[in-house]
Amino acid sequence: MSNPPLSNEHIRHIARLARLDLADGELPDLARRLSAVLEYVAQLESLELEGVEEMSHVADETNILADDQPGSMLDRQVLLDMAPHTFDAFVRVPKVIDEGGS
Repeated sequence: MSNPPLSNEHIRHIARLARLDLADGELPDLARRLSAVLEYVAQLESLELEGVEEMSHVADETNILADDQPGSMLDRQVLLDMAPHTFDAFVRVPKVIDEGGS
């Protein structure tokens, strides 16, 4: 079952929700890629899973992650130099709650 094609308006709406700034030239590629994701989800929805035991975690004895270990700290000035926006000795980030901006 194929999903209807995503319009540029759909892509722009999704981009706005994700707080992405897209150029018009990026819309066709993003539409193609999002459509592929939706088609894959549709395939997953069609699977017959009766009798399949649920898993709470996909890791098993062959997929064990190492413990987190603290590493060396990044110098504050190096971090500030990499940040697109700063305020005094802080990195300024956009407001993400209540539809605000920076």
